[in-house]
Amino acid sequence: MTTFARKQSLLDPGMDLTLRPMRYPLFYERFRDAIKNTWTVEEVDLHSDLADLNKLTPAERHLVNRLVAFFATGDTIVANNLVLNLYEHVNAPEARLYLSRQLFEEAVHVQFYLTLLDTYLPDENERIEAFAAVENIPSIRNKAEFCFKWIDSIEHLNRLHSKEDRRAFLLNLICFAACIEGLFFYGAFAYVYFLRSRGLLNGLASGTNWVFRDESMHMAFAFDVVDTVRREEPDLFDDELHDQVRQMLREAVDAETQFAEDLLVQGVAGLSLADMRSYLEHVADRRLAALGLAPEFNARNPFAFMELQDVQELSNFFERRVSAYQVAVTGTVSFDEDF
Repeated sequence: MTTFARKQSLLDPGMDLTLRPMRYPLFYERFRDAIKNTWTVEEVDLHSDLADLNKLTPAERHLVNRLVAFFATGDTIVANNLVLNLYEHVNAPEARLYLSRQLFEEAVHVQFYLTLLDTYLPDENERIEAFAAVENIPSIRNKAEFCFKWIDSIEHLNRLHSKEDRRAFLLNLICFAACIEGLFFYGAFAYVYFLRSRGLLNGLASGTNWVFRDESMHMAFAFDVVDTVRREEPDLFDDELHDQVRQMLREAVDAETQFAEDLLVQGVAGLSLADMRSYLEHVADRRLAALGLAPEFNARNPFAFMELQDVQELSNFFERRVSAYQVAVTGTVSFDEDF
């Protein structure tokens, strides 16, 4: 009697070491694209922002201080989840190549934000206070607790043996791609580009352009993983999972809105809490679309400045492959409604 071995799936437990024949060439292409996007913190001139810091109103200064406090630990949380939860369970060497590259990029982001704090907050006590924001600032602590809840949700999983294990892993992956990198950081980018639209803090915006491209590629890879698992194991994507994703995004929008309330509490001219909430809901709808789900909020993007920033060419990673990432190139492009 002839028997056939079941084709290995991406989330099957183990440590596949075979790059040839390559099962998932798209992941390898993601890795190659990321290499082309290499940058270093030394390329970013933050010192040009020092004069601008003295021009800020008290409300704008409060916004910037809260923003850099979030940056102080945000990417470290993402990196920890990547090492503790993602690398172990995505079982394809070409995918792990990309995750290794992503970890390097997260380290560069951490270095960038460390340099940002050292430049913006010359007082050592202020820097220490910023790094302690996850304990001392309620709006940032709330976002951190949201992240830790999903990190802890699969810390006990050494192998994804059951459907329940794999659903739990998918929820963690979707959370970090769609909610944390794809919503929390995109909210932060909006504040940076708002300030740049006013002619302020161009150094911060220049460094954010690089981070923005990296984060976009991180999401693109994560959604590729989700799409691959959906093709291989469609029964995992049931109504319960979809409902959990929707609830997760609702909670993320609420957490980021609380952060917006904190940033804008003193009243920043030209940037309202209502518009920020609308933008966050718009971004959340785009993340749902990337996951093949209907919109939750039907919100519009109220920020014209997010469509007009001077940034590197950025492909719509929901609909086509990245084709224009290069090392140390410059150019302009418009954001489309997906961002």
